[in-house]
Amino acid sequence: MAVRTQDERLRPISLWQRLLLRPELGSIAGLVVVFGFFAIAAGGSGFLTWAGTRNYLEVAAQLGILAAAVALLMIGGEFDLSVGSMIGVAAVMMAILSHPDYGGLPISLSLVITLGFALLIGYFNGWLVLRTGLPSFIVTLAMMFILSGANIGFTKLITKLTIVSGLGDSLAKDPLSFLFTGAFLGLPAAVWWWLGVTLVLSWVLLRTPFGNWIFGAGGDPTAARNVGVPVRRVKITLFMLTAAAATVVAAIQVMGLGSANVLQGMGKELEAVAASVIGGCLLSGGYGSVIGAGIGALILAIVQQGIVYTNIDLDWFKVMVGGMILGAVILNNYLRKLSMQVRR
Repeated sequence: MAVRTQDERLRPISLWQRLLLRPELGSIAGLVVVFGFFAIAAGGSGFLTWAGTRNYLEVAAQLGILAAAVALLMIGGEFDLSVGSMIGVAAVMMAILSHPDYGGLPISLSLVITLGFALLIGYFNGWLVLRTGLPSFIVTLAMMFILSGANIGFTKLITKLTIVSGLGDSLAKDPLSFLFTGAFLGLPAAVWWWLGVTLVLSWVLLRTPFGNWIFGAGGDPTAARNVGVPVRRVKITLFMLTAAAATVVAAIQVMGLGSANVLQGMGKELEAVAASVIGGCLLSGGYGSVIGAGIGALILAIVQQGIVYTNIDLDWFKVMVGGMILGAVILNNYLRKLSMQVRR
């Protein structure tokens, strides 16, 4: 009598096993813990009010836009430490081009020109990494200093200051500014930008051939090339994407404040990496989630604003971020090992 055996590939897996396959699992658990802590510790101080919710959502939105692009780049096996400086460059460039005393251009045209410049910087970063074979950490670290120094130098040369202000009238006349500073259903435009960018990039990662190429380029570039993946084009595109995300964040800030300064974006590159790591991205590449990076950004925003509501010294924010990064890396590696066992 023949014995019928079940094909292991058709073996059903449990809900828990399905969850283990998702990189966001650790960040979701972290979000529940962090929100629960501040809800208890600061619930009576306004943290749970609609105003308190708007505060941390606005903080999370700008970081989340940046983290979504940075997460894709990390999954592709690279880093971009110049995105923080790119925010400052894009903000000042946009402000100078549209300021009536300097460029005098419509804000919409200034945004297009600034975006084009940012894409060139992103392309150059990617090209230099692939051309020289140097680690992207080193190349973009150098670019971070170059952009930061050049931004200060050129801004002082043109305006004699490090701040470009007085854009209120120009912004009020341009309908484009509403897309970056308005509100819909009680939520600021930045939050809708964040949700839109996160959903689109997550769809690209999980539902398109380009998303498979990203995983391949980050997991094993040599093997990916051997099966026809255009690794070079994928990585350059991802560097351009991080520069574009920095420009969107800069536009939100400039149109919201009516001014720009050379220090905008300082430190945001590390916060974006932190959000991505907390969200499930591995530093080695080939694994991660855009949704997880968004959750990571939300966690950091809740911590930053929650500390204010609990009257804890804000200097402790960095201590908590460092602890969360370390914990996230350990947890992500553990969950990654469990997910590999499930796949077997």
